[in-house]
Amino acid sequence: MKRRISDEQLVELVEAAIFVSDKPLSKKRLKETVLDDINVSASRLDTALNTISEHYQTRGIRLVEVGTGFRFQACASLSPWLSKLWQEKAPKYSRATLETLALIAYRQPITRGEIEQVRGVTVSSNIIKSLQEREWIKVIGYKEVPGKPALYATTKQFLDYFSLSGLSELPRLPEQHDEKIDQLLNDPSVREPSE
Repeated sequence: MKRRISDEQLVELVEAAIFVSDKPLSKKRLKETVLDDINVSASRLDTALNTISEHYQTRGIRLVEVGTGFRFQACASLSPWLSKLWQEKAPKYSRATLETLALIAYRQPITRGEIEQVRGVTVSSNIIKSLQEREWIKVIGYKEVPGKPALYATTKQFLDYFSLSGLSELPRLPEQHDEKIDQLLNDPSVREPSE
């Protein structure tokens, strides 16, 4: 028999669970763990999450939904001061790495050959490897062409790192860039190289 708790207790429990968790918590994970023996409907959980979110709107931290669930994070406007807490610098990524990641994010699923077609240069194996090691991209299948090149897509960890709940939150590409990428990807004179 599942226990019943008040709305206030539910808010406290969900808030504490998200606060102490070492990674974002999805609604499903909340229900499977801390709410496992408590009678909580989906709409009641949504209401609790909204209550928590509203409570933190005027604070230095916010409840945000990212790819793998909900987490608390500091307001971006406070980062100039908060960054002083960490001695190490954020890693710098090469232009080639960022261009490769952007093409995967905006045009997934995409092959290495298609990325090279748009960028006009060879994509280093180290770039693909480092993006996979960070768990920002993964192979989701193979294109049905000779050589069966790998198809790459972004992961939920990519969404988490960039504080996105979904790919629809990516900034829009300027129209001329969007059209140029489409043109390059649809150029019949360039064939997919076999890897």
